Amino acid sequence: MSLSTQISNLELDSCLMNASGPLCTTLEQLKNLQNSSSGCIVSKSATLEHRKGNPEPRYWDHDLGSINSMGLPNEGYQYYIDSAKSLTKPYIMSVNGLTLEDTLHIVAQVCQEPSISGMEINLSCPNLIGKGQLAYDLEKMDSYLEAVFHTINSQEDRNKNQIVGVKLPPYFDLHWYPQVTNILKKYPLHFITCVNSIGNGLLVDLENRTTRIRPKDGMGGIGGIYIKPIGLSNVRNFYLEFQKQNVPIQVIGCGGIQSGEDVLEYILCGAQAVQIGTQLYREGVEVFHRIEEEVKEWLQKNNLESIMLLQGKLNTI
Repeated sequence: MSLSTQISNLELDSCLMNASGPLCTTLEQLKNLQNSSSGCIVSKSATLEHRKGNPEPRYWDHDLGSINSMGLPNEGYQYYIDSAKSLTKPYIMSVNGLTLEDTLHIVAQVCQEPSISGMEINLSCPNLIGKGQLAYDLEKMDSYLEAVFHTINSQEDRNKNQIVGVKLPPYFDLHWYPQVTNILKKYPLHFITCVNSIGNGLLVDLENRTTRIRPKDGMGGIGGIYIKPIGLSNVRNFYLEFQKQNVPIQVIGCGGIQSGEDVLEYILCGAQAVQIGTQLYREGVEVFHRIEEEVKEWLQKNNLESIMLLQGKLNTI
């Protein structure tokens, strides 16, 4: 029973990987992912310099999901470039330079690294105080991507085997999908990841009459099972729109994955791979082995040799 997949020219032994955010900030955590059953390692979103992030408490979790306003705490981009030398599993660096100028500087360095398999440009962090999510402003996203790919293409010694993708926020109205696709298809993107957490949610501690987290007056990104229907919808709609417009961009699904059944549903909706965030934070890297076994058991029961035989095969009732 195979969970292998391929994103452009990048072959992965498993379609399971971590979402940028939980348990991928330090080299020790990246090595834990290296030694897990994940098919790929995704770094914490890297800024130009070390960043402490937002004040604590900034994360809270319960059965149905999580709320966070981490504020991109990370070790700075050079740390994640250097970490690549200690990893042998396919490694994708998540990049969020906070400003276009910083992002271009980071991208110019990353795209020259032979030990880095790809980049995921984070266009959708909802937890930066005073900043909106770039991917909701289509004109700005267009000019941003234009500058990013101009920078990549101008590097004569760049690693041409690297794949490049973007992490998108959730879209809620159907008119967004063709509009966003019309921008994305202008650039040589290999994948999109959808979705990031739903921004500016609020969870309340009734007993103490307080918010669950401190930053942004308690507002934060909502993740976990709460957002799975939104994640599935975004994956399905982008998959269908890419097919309709003959756009060769692949989709990585993310949001509320806790079990093998969740993974199978994302693949059925059109995902080429999936990322796990909240459940990774809860369970640690052992989550990948558990979910892999659940997927294999389902495939065996249904006489399927590969999970990718299900990819995109969802039918309307």
